[in-house]
Amino acid sequence: MRYISTRGTAPVLTFEEAMLTGLARDGGLYVPEEVPTLTKAQIAGMAGKSYEDVAFEVMRPFIGETFSDTQFRELIAKAYAGFGHAARAPLVQLAPNHFLLELFHGPTLAFKDFAMQLIGQMFQAALSRSGDRVTIVGATSGDTGSAAIEAFKGLSNVDVFILFPHGRVSEVQRRQMTTPSESNVHALAVDGDFDDCQAAVKDMFNDFAFREEVKLAGVNSINWGRVLAQVVYYFTSAVSLGAPHREVSFTVPTGNFGDIFAGYIAKKMGLPIADLVVATNRNDILHRTLETGAYTKEGVTPTISPSMDIQVSSNFERALFDAYGRDGAAVAGQMDDLKQGGFQISQGAYQMLKDTFKSGRASEEETQAAIKSYRANTGELLCPHTAVGVHVADAHLGATPMVTLATAHPAKFPDAVKEASGVAAPLPPRMADLYDRPERVTRVANDLAALQAVIRERI
Repeated sequence: MRYISTRGTAPVLTFEEAMLTGLARDGGLYVPEEVPTLTKAQIAGMAGKSYEDVAFEVMRPFIGETFSDTQFRELIAKAYAGFGHAARAPLVQLAPNHFLLELFHGPTLAFKDFAMQLIGQMFQAALSRSGDRVTIVGATSGDTGSAAIEAFKGLSNVDVFILFPHGRVSEVQRRQMTTPSESNVHALAVDGDFDDCQAAVKDMFNDFAFREEVKLAGVNSINWGRVLAQVVYYFTSAVSLGAPHREVSFTVPTGNFGDIFAGYIAKKMGLPIADLVVATNRNDILHRTLETGAYTKEGVTPTISPSMDIQVSSNFERALFDAYGRDGAAVAGQMDDLKQGGFQISQGAYQMLKDTFKSGRASEEETQAAIKSYRANTGELLCPHTAVGVHVADAHLGATPMVTLATAHPAKFPDAVKEASGVAAPLPPRMADLYDRPERVTRVANDLAALQAVIRERI
């Protein structure tokens, strides 16, 4: 299995190389040269199997010779051992033909744990084998950072620096990043928004001297390993609802496009997915793009669903790469235009995207109303991001089962959830003392040199 860049000029890599590299040297994102497919019989055979067994079957074709079968099974088992539900990603029925996929039973109560816990195990195994040490730098709009810190804290071969927008994440999200005491993890509060943090990380990767000096690695959703791990729960949930013998649809609360791109990969692998619905909050660049064909930045407005407060959705580049017939030069040109504020997608590429994805948006009022109504009508307490998803999903319900991804536990956003529903969402017992733990955080200006100086000083 070989991996190529979405911009066409970076070296072709193995899975291990792509995983440890993160962003390609030409600024692109790595994708598999070919997406392996599973037969209907293989998919049907997943019924009744453990999450770990399905994870092995889905991911094994992508990893090449990086790990033996035995070692990969062991890494998967370690990754999910700390989850708080035996099914790992259980389904809950909300209404006739509408289901919630609970992805918040991991250590940091968010869907990012599914990928990050496995990435942490794979990084440690690969680095222990080579004897190398790397510096992981990531940007977060809230959940990726805590998941990365939880996955890598205390590991001997890794230093972790997480950039988050100062004042623009929930208190629970912030404390999950700032309270770990392990010396190899560092929370950096940046004076800016998430797009500023993400741009700084990309600039560090494109500063090749700095990249080599600190042995930079990335675990944002730019990392193919992150997307791959998220493909698994599309299979487990769809098979539970009758796949491959009937189609299933998914609605995904989406900011950086990684989670729904994982669904696109699942569909390419042979999973019978009818609709992939992009759900955005008021920062609706993805919805506007799918409606008009124009990807145009309009600035970020803070919302009660902060993990979706994004205008530059990195993983959308992977979708564009396929939409343009895997023409790296065309994608590189569009990304250059994005630096000037936006771009118009060509008619053929736009049609492919329209044929592949549907979309919708939820205002702040609609998000709050969804939290309130679903609590009253089903007893389910939704986080704001999940509420965006169910609001958009309601407009796309039909004869095909619809699965909305519940991306985070409501306790991660207690103020917003209580205001909307009147109900407090308590933290799980293992996190009950979160508000009492001392915080360790460094506030940094939105300046590349200042951020690089902090990283050089701490590694």
